[in-house]
Amino acid sequence: MSRKLRMGLVGGGPGAFIGPVHKMAAELDGKIELAAGAFSQSAERSRAAGAGFGIDPARAYGSYAEMMETESRREDGIDFVVIATPNHLHLPVAEAALGAGIAVMSDKPATATYDEALKLEAVVAKAGLPYGLTHTYAGYSLVREARALCASGKLGPIRKVAVEYLQGWLSRPVEATGNKQAAWRSDPALNGPGGSIGDIGTHAFHLTEYVTGLKVTGINATLRRVVPGRRLDDDCDALLRLGSDASGTLMASQVAAGERNRLVLRVYGENGSLEWHQEDPNSLSVKWMDGPEEIRHAGGGYLGADALAVTRLPGGHPEGYIEAFAVLYREFAEAVTAWKAGKADVLPATLPGIEAGVRGMRFIERAIESNRLGSWVEF
Repeated sequence: MSRKLRMGLVGGGPGAFIGPVHKMAAELDGKIELAAGAFSQSAERSRAAGAGFGIDPARAYGSYAEMMETESRREDGIDFVVIATPNHLHLPVAEAALGAGIAVMSDKPATATYDEALKLEAVVAKAGLPYGLTHTYAGYSLVREARALCASGKLGPIRKVAVEYLQGWLSRPVEATGNKQAAWRSDPALNGPGGSIGDIGTHAFHLTEYVTGLKVTGINATLRRVVPGRRLDDDCDALLRLGSDASGTLMASQVAAGERNRLVLRVYGENGSLEWHQEDPNSLSVKWMDGPEEIRHAGGGYLGADALAVTRLPGGHPEGYIEAFAVLYREFAEAVTAWKAGKADVLPATLPGIEAGVRGMRFIERAIESNRLGSWVEF
Protein backbone atom coordinates (compact mmCIF):
# COMPACT_ATOMS: atom_id res chain seq x y z
CA MET A 1 0.00 0.00 0.00
CA SER A 2 1.38 3.41 -0.97
CA ARG A 3 1.87 5.96 1.78
CA LYS A 4 -0.48 8.85 2.40
CA LEU A 5 0.43 12.14 0.76
CA ARG A 6 1.65 14.75 3.24
CA MET A 7 -0.26 18.04 3.10
CA GLY A 8 0.83 21.47 4.25
CA LEU A 9 -1.79 24.11 5.03
CA VAL A 10 -1.34 27.88 4.76
CA GLY A 11 -4.09 29.70 6.65
CA GLY A 12 -6.94 28.04 8.48
CA GLY A 13 -5.83 29.14 11.94
CA PRO A 14 -7.96 30.14 14.93
CA GLY A 15 -11.28 31.71 13.89
CA ALA A 16 -11.11 30.42 10.32
CA PHE A 17 -14.01 28.49 8.80
CA ILE A 18 -12.40 26.84 5.82
CA GLY A 19 -9.15 25.47 7.30
CA PRO A 20 -10.74 22.65 9.31
CA VAL A 21 -12.99 21.91 6.32
CA HIS A 22 -9.93 21.41 4.13
CA LYS A 23 -8.42 19.04 6.69
CA MET A 24 -11.57 16.97 7.09
CA ALA A 25 -12.14 16.73 3.34
CA ALA A 26 -8.53 15.96 2.48
CA GLU A 27 -8.28 13.14 4.99
CA LEU A 28 -11.69 11.55 4.33
CA ASP A 29 -10.58 8.97 1.76
CA GLY A 30 -7.38 7.97 3.56
CA LYS A 31 -5.04 9.22 0.83
CA ILE A 32 -3.80 12.39 2.57
CA GLU A 33 -2.69 13.49 6.02
CA LEU A 34 -2.07 17.01 7.35
CA ALA A 35 1.63 17.10 8.24
CA ALA A 36 2.61 20.78 8.44
CA GLY A 37 1.22 24.27 8.34
CA ALA A 38 1.70 28.01 8.54
CA PHE A 39 -1.74 28.55 10.00
CA SER A 40 -1.48 32.21 10.94
CA GLN A 41 0.74 35.23 10.37
CA SER A 42 1.34 35.05 14.13
CA ALA A 43 3.85 32.33 15.04
CA GLU A 44 2.15 31.84 18.40
CA ARG A 45 -1.28 31.40 16.84
CA SER A 46 0.19 29.09 14.22
CA ARG A 47 1.65 26.86 16.94
CA ALA A 48 -1.68 26.85 18.76
CA ALA A 49 -3.49 25.82 15.58
CA GLY A 50 -0.91 23.10 14.93
CA ALA A 51 -1.50 21.70 18.42
CA GLY A 52 -5.22 21.71 17.75
CA PHE A 53 -4.69 19.81 14.50
CA GLY A 54 -2.40 17.34 16.28
CA ILE A 55 0.70 17.82 14.13
CA ASP A 56 4.37 17.81 15.15
CA PRO A 57 5.02 21.17 16.92
CA ALA A 58 8.22 21.57 14.89
CA ARG A 59 6.11 21.64 11.72
CA ALA A 60 3.79 24.47 12.79
CA TYR A 61 5.62 27.35 11.12
CA GLY A 62 5.61 31.08 11.72
CA SER A 63 5.43 31.91 8.00
CA TYR A 64 4.65 30.18 4.72
CA ALA A 65 8.13 31.06 3.41
CA GLU A 66 9.72 29.21 6.32
CA MET A 67 7.47 26.23 5.72
CA MET A 68 8.32 25.99 2.00
CA GLU A 69 12.05 26.29 2.63
CA THR A 70 12.13 23.77 5.47
CA GLU A 71 9.70 21.23 4.06
CA SER A 72 11.36 21.18 0.63
CA ARG A 73 14.59 20.02 2.33
CA ARG A 74 13.05 17.30 4.53
CA GLU A 75 13.09 13.69 3.37
CA ASP A 76 9.54 13.42 4.69
CA GLY A 77 8.54 16.89 3.45
CA ILE A 78 5.05 17.82 2.31
CA ASP A 79 3.87 16.64 -1.11
CA PHE A 80 1.56 19.59 -1.70
CA VAL A 81 0.32 22.74 -0.02
CA VAL A 82 -3.22 24.00 0.46
CA ILE A 83 -3.85 27.75 0.29
CA ALA A 84 -6.72 28.78 2.58
CA THR A 85 -5.92 32.47 3.13
CA PRO A 86 -7.48 35.78 2.17
CA ASN A 87 -7.16 36.31 -1.57
CA HIS A 88 -4.22 38.76 -1.53
CA LEU A 89 -1.92 35.93 -0.38
CA HIS A 90 -2.96 33.36 -2.98
CA LEU A 91 -0.40 34.39 -5.60
CA PRO A 92 2.67 34.80 -3.35
CA VAL A 93 1.99 31.54 -1.49
CA ALA A 94 1.46 29.64 -4.76
CA GLU A 95 4.65 31.14 -6.21
CA ALA A 96 6.63 30.15 -3.12
CA ALA A 97 5.28 26.59 -3.18
CA LEU A 98 5.74 26.00 -6.90
CA GLY A 99 9.21 27.54 -6.75
CA ALA A 100 10.10 25.03 -4.04
CA GLY A 101 8.83 22.12 -6.15
CA ILE A 102 5.63 21.67 -4.15
CA ALA A 103 2.24 21.12 -5.82
CA VAL A 104 -0.66 23.45 -4.95
CA MET A 105 -4.33 23.09 -4.08
CA SER A 106 -5.91 26.54 -3.66
CA ASP A 107 -9.13 28.04 -2.44
CA LYS A 108 -10.99 30.02 -5.06
CA PRO A 109 -10.71 32.59 -6.48
CA ALA A 110 -7.23 31.74 -7.72
CA THR A 111 -5.81 35.20 -6.96
CA ALA A 112 -6.92 38.69 -5.95
CA THR A 113 -6.87 40.18 -9.47
CA TYR A 114 -7.03 39.08 -13.08
CA ASP A 115 -3.48 40.25 -13.80
CA GLU A 116 -2.29 38.10 -10.90
CA ALA A 117 -4.16 35.13 -12.35
CA LEU A 118 -2.33 35.51 -15.66
CA LYS A 119 0.97 35.67 -13.80
CA LEU A 120 0.05 32.55 -11.83
CA GLU A 121 -0.90 30.74 -15.02
CA ALA A 122 2.62 31.33 -16.35
CA VAL A 123 4.18 30.20 -13.06
CA VAL A 124 2.14 26.97 -13.08
CA ALA A 125 3.10 26.27 -16.69
CA LYS A 126 6.78 26.81 -15.98
CA ALA A 127 6.76 24.69 -12.81
CA GLY A 128 5.00 21.75 -14.45
CA LEU A 129 3.42 20.82 -11.12
CA PRO A 130 -0.20 19.88 -10.37
CA TYR A 131 -2.38 22.89 -9.46
CA GLY A 132 -5.97 22.43 -8.34
CA LEU A 133 -8.74 24.82 -7.35
CA THR A 134 -11.41 23.98 -4.78
CA HIS A 135 -14.61 24.85 -6.62
CA THR A 136 -16.34 22.53 -4.18
CA TYR A 137 -19.62 22.14 -6.04
CA ALA A 138 -17.82 20.35 -8.89
CA GLY A 139 -17.40 17.43 -6.49
CA TYR A 140 -21.09 16.61 -6.00
CA SER A 141 -22.15 13.38 -7.69
CA LEU A 142 -25.30 14.90 -9.19
CA VAL A 143 -23.36 17.86 -10.56
CA ARG A 144 -21.24 15.27 -12.34
CA GLU A 145 -24.48 13.63 -13.54
CA ALA A 146 -25.78 16.97 -14.82
CA ARG A 147 -22.48 17.60 -16.59
CA ALA A 148 -22.58 14.22 -18.29
CA LEU A 149 -26.20 14.72 -19.27
CA CYS A 150 -25.37 18.03 -20.98
CA ALA A 151 -22.39 16.45 -22.74
CA SER A 152 -24.51 13.53 -23.97
CA GLY A 153 -26.67 15.81 -26.10
CA LYS A 154 -29.89 14.28 -24.74
CA LEU A 155 -31.16 17.68 -23.63
CA GLY A 156 -30.62 18.94 -27.17
CA PRO A 157 -28.79 22.19 -27.93
CA ILE A 158 -28.53 24.30 -24.77
CA ARG A 159 -30.63 27.44 -25.11
CA LYS A 160 -30.71 29.04 -21.67
CA VAL A 161 -28.90 28.76 -18.34
CA ALA A 162 -30.00 30.34 -15.07
CA VAL A 163 -27.80 30.25 -11.98
CA GLU A 164 -28.32 31.98 -8.66
CA TYR A 165 -26.23 32.01 -5.52
CA LEU A 166 -27.93 33.80 -2.64
CA GLN A 167 -26.75 34.34 0.94
CA GLY A 168 -27.98 36.72 3.61
CA TRP A 169 -25.13 36.86 6.11
CA LEU A 170 -23.89 40.28 4.95
CA SER A 171 -27.29 41.99 5.05
CA ARG A 172 -25.93 44.11 7.89
CA PRO A 173 -22.45 45.68 8.27
CA VAL A 174 -21.06 42.81 10.32
CA GLU A 175 -17.54 43.60 9.10
CA ALA A 176 -17.63 46.52 11.57
CA THR A 177 -18.49 44.26 14.52
CA GLY A 178 -15.33 42.14 14.61
CA ASN A 179 -16.52 39.38 12.27
CA LYS A 180 -13.19 38.16 10.87
CA GLN A 181 -14.66 36.47 7.81
CA ALA A 182 -16.66 39.54 6.84
CA ALA A 183 -13.80 41.95 7.58
CA TRP A 184 -11.31 40.62 5.04
CA ARG A 185 -13.99 39.93 2.42
CA SER A 186 -15.02 43.60 2.62
CA ASP A 187 -11.47 44.95 2.35
CA PRO A 188 -10.24 45.50 -1.25
CA ALA A 189 -6.62 45.24 -0.10
CA LEU A 190 -7.18 41.71 1.22
CA ASN A 191 -9.97 40.46 -1.01
CA GLY A 192 -9.37 42.11 -4.36
CA PRO A 193 -11.84 44.25 -6.34
CA GLY A 194 -14.75 41.78 -6.39
CA GLY A 195 -16.97 41.42 -3.31
CA SER A 196 -19.91 39.06 -3.69
CA ILE A 197 -18.89 38.33 -7.28
CA GLY A 198 -15.50 37.12 -6.05
CA ASP A 199 -16.72 35.20 -3.02
CA ILE A 200 -19.76 33.42 -4.46
CA GLY A 201 -20.24 34.78 -7.98
CA THR A 202 -17.17 32.88 -9.14
CA HIS A 203 -18.77 29.66 -7.88
CA ALA A 204 -21.94 30.39 -9.87
CA PHE A 205 -19.91 31.28 -12.96
CA HIS A 206 -17.76 28.15 -12.72
CA LEU A 207 -20.77 25.87 -12.20
CA THR A 208 -22.38 27.33 -15.34
CA GLU A 209 -19.41 26.52 -17.56
CA TYR A 210 -18.53 23.27 -15.78
CA VAL A 211 -21.96 21.68 -16.19
CA THR A 212 -22.95 22.97 -19.63
CA GLY A 213 -19.54 22.71 -21.28
CA LEU A 214 -20.23 26.14 -22.82
CA LYS A 215 -17.95 29.14 -22.44
CA VAL A 216 -19.26 32.59 -21.55
CA THR A 217 -18.54 34.97 -24.44
CA GLY A 218 -20.17 38.18 -23.19
CA ILE A 219 -21.50 39.72 -19.99
CA ASN A 220 -23.73 42.61 -18.97
CA ALA A 221 -23.51 43.05 -15.21
CA THR A 222 -24.95 45.39 -12.62
CA LEU A 223 -23.10 45.51 -9.29
CA ARG A 224 -24.40 47.19 -6.15
CA ARG A 225 -23.16 48.07 -2.69
CA VAL A 226 -26.42 47.75 -0.80
CA VAL A 227 -25.14 48.15 2.77
CA PRO A 228 -24.09 51.78 3.43
CA GLY A 229 -20.35 52.22 3.81
CA ARG A 230 -19.42 48.90 2.26
CA ARG A 231 -16.43 49.19 -0.07
CA LEU A 232 -17.11 46.18 -2.32
CA ASP A 233 -20.17 44.90 -4.13
CA ASP A 234 -22.59 42.78 -2.13
CA ASP A 235 -25.18 42.20 -4.88
CA CYS A 236 -24.94 41.33 -8.58
CA ASP A 237 -27.28 40.71 -11.50
CA ALA A 238 -25.75 39.69 -14.83
CA LEU A 239 -26.84 38.63 -18.28
CA LEU A 240 -24.60 36.16 -20.08
CA ARG A 241 -23.96 35.14 -23.66
CA LEU A 242 -22.63 31.61 -24.06
CA GLY A 243 -21.27 29.60 -26.97
CA SER A 244 -23.74 28.00 -29.42
CA ASP A 245 -26.03 31.04 -29.14
CA ALA A 246 -27.23 30.25 -25.62
CA SER A 247 -28.14 32.97 -23.15
CA GLY A 248 -27.89 33.02 -19.39
CA THR A 249 -28.63 34.87 -16.19
CA LEU A 250 -26.42 34.96 -13.12
CA MET A 251 -27.53 36.34 -9.77
CA ALA A 252 -25.18 36.54 -6.79
CA SER A 253 -26.08 38.30 -3.56
CA GLN A 254 -24.93 38.25 0.04
CA VAL A 255 -27.67 40.62 1.20
CA ALA A 256 -30.58 38.24 0.51
CA ALA A 257 -31.84 38.20 4.08
CA GLY A 258 -33.03 34.79 5.22
CA GLU A 259 -31.06 32.84 2.62
CA ARG A 260 -28.29 30.58 3.85
CA ASN A 261 -26.46 29.08 0.87
CA ARG A 262 -28.96 28.99 -1.97
CA LEU A 263 -27.05 27.88 -5.04
CA VAL A 264 -29.39 26.78 -7.82
CA LEU A 265 -28.60 25.84 -11.42
CA ARG A 266 -31.13 25.42 -14.24
CA VAL A 267 -30.17 24.37 -17.76
CA TYR A 268 -32.70 24.41 -20.64
CA GLY A 269 -32.16 22.54 -23.88
CA GLU A 270 -34.38 21.93 -26.89
CA ASN A 271 -35.56 18.53 -25.62
CA GLY A 272 -35.46 18.94 -21.86
CA SER A 273 -34.00 20.69 -18.85
CA LEU A 274 -32.33 20.02 -15.53
CA GLU A 275 -32.39 21.67 -12.13
CA TRP A 276 -30.05 21.20 -9.14
CA HIS A 277 -30.18 22.82 -5.68
CA GLN A 278 -27.06 22.81 -3.50
CA GLU A 279 -29.16 22.84 -0.33
CA ASP A 280 -30.83 19.62 -1.57
CA PRO A 281 -27.79 18.17 -3.36
CA ASN A 282 -28.85 14.55 -3.48
CA SER A 283 -31.65 15.16 -5.98
CA LEU A 284 -31.48 16.22 -9.63
CA SER A 285 -34.65 17.14 -11.51
CA VAL A 286 -34.72 16.31 -15.23
CA LYS A 287 -37.76 17.50 -17.19
CA TRP A 288 -38.49 16.34 -20.75
CA MET A 289 -40.43 18.12 -23.47
CA ASP A 290 -42.27 14.89 -24.34
CA GLY A 291 -42.00 12.74 -21.27
CA PRO A 292 -42.45 12.58 -17.51
CA GLU A 293 -40.28 14.49 -15.08
CA GLU A 294 -37.47 12.45 -13.53
CA ILE A 295 -36.01 12.88 -10.05
CA ARG A 296 -32.57 11.30 -10.01
CA HIS A 297 -31.16 10.49 -6.58
CA ALA A 298 -27.54 10.27 -5.46
CA GLY A 299 -26.40 6.67 -5.23
CA GLY A 300 -28.96 5.40 -7.72
CA GLY A 301 -27.65 2.50 -9.79
CA TYR A 302 -29.14 4.09 -12.92
CA LEU A 303 -26.79 7.09 -12.74
CA GLY A 304 -23.95 7.49 -15.18
CA ALA A 305 -20.38 6.38 -14.58
CA ASP A 306 -19.16 9.89 -13.68
CA ALA A 307 -21.67 10.24 -10.86
CA LEU A 308 -21.20 6.72 -9.52
CA ALA A 309 -17.41 7.14 -9.51
CA VAL A 310 -17.69 9.83 -6.82
CA THR A 311 -20.46 8.18 -4.76
CA ARG A 312 -19.42 6.56 -1.49
CA LEU A 313 -22.75 5.55 0.07
CA PRO A 314 -25.90 3.70 -1.05
CA GLY A 315 -28.90 5.76 -2.10
CA GLY A 316 -30.82 7.29 0.79
CA HIS A 317 -27.63 7.96 2.76
CA PRO A 318 -27.03 11.64 1.98
CA GLU A 319 -23.60 12.94 1.05
CA GLY A 320 -22.94 16.66 1.20
CA TYR A 321 -20.41 19.46 1.37
CA ILE A 322 -17.51 17.65 3.04
CA GLU A 323 -17.88 14.65 0.76
CA ALA A 324 -17.96 16.85 -2.37
CA PHE A 325 -14.86 18.66 -1.13
CA ALA A 326 -13.24 15.28 -0.53
CA VAL A 327 -13.90 14.20 -4.12
CA LEU A 328 -11.69 17.04 -5.34
CA TYR A 329 -8.97 16.09 -2.86
CA ARG A 330 -9.11 12.44 -3.92
CA GLU A 331 -8.70 13.42 -7.56
CA PHE A 332 -5.89 15.81 -6.67
CA ALA A 333 -4.11 13.13 -4.63
CA GLU A 334 -4.28 10.78 -7.60
CA ALA A 335 -2.90 13.55 -9.85
CA VAL A 336 0.01 14.26 -7.49
CA THR A 337 0.78 10.54 -7.20
CA ALA A 338 0.78 10.22 -11.00
CA TRP A 339 3.03 13.26 -11.34
CA LYS A 340 5.48 11.79 -8.85
CA ALA A 341 5.54 8.66 -11.01
CA GLY A 342 6.73 10.81 -13.92
CA LYS A 343 3.47 11.27 -15.79
CA ALA A 344 2.53 14.60 -17.39
CA ASP A 345 -0.87 16.30 -17.80
CA VAL A 346 -2.17 14.38 -14.82
CA LEU A 347 -5.03 16.68 -13.72
CA PRO A 348 -8.40 15.12 -14.72
CA ALA A 349 -10.90 17.22 -16.64
CA THR A 350 -13.35 16.90 -13.74
CA LEU A 351 -11.00 18.73 -11.32
CA PRO A 352 -10.86 22.54 -11.69
CA GLY A 353 -7.34 23.79 -12.38
CA ILE A 354 -5.52 26.93 -13.44
CA GLU A 355 -7.74 27.48 -16.51
CA ALA A 356 -10.80 27.64 -14.27
CA GLY A 357 -8.87 29.99 -11.99
CA VAL A 358 -8.03 32.38 -14.81
CA ARG A 359 -11.58 32.36 -16.17
CA GLY A 360 -13.00 33.00 -12.70
CA MET A 361 -10.80 36.07 -12.30
CA ARG A 362 -11.71 37.19 -15.82
CA PHE A 363 -15.38 36.97 -14.79
CA ILE A 364 -14.73 39.36 -11.91
CA GLU A 365 -12.77 41.78 -14.10
CA ARG A 366 -15.37 41.74 -16.88
CA ALA A 367 -18.31 42.15 -14.48
CA ILE A 368 -16.66 45.23 -12.94
CA GLU A 369 -15.92 46.69 -16.37
CA SER A 370 -19.45 46.03 -17.62
CA ASN A 371 -20.89 47.72 -14.54
CA ARG A 372 -18.59 50.71 -15.07
CA LEU A 373 -19.62 51.09 -18.70
CA GLY A 374 -23.28 50.21 -18.14
CA SER A 375 -23.23 47.91 -21.17
CA TRP A 376 -22.29 44.53 -22.58
CA VAL A 377 -18.61 43.62 -22.76
CA GLU A 378 -16.94 40.76 -24.59
CA PHE A 379 -15.52 38.10 -22.35
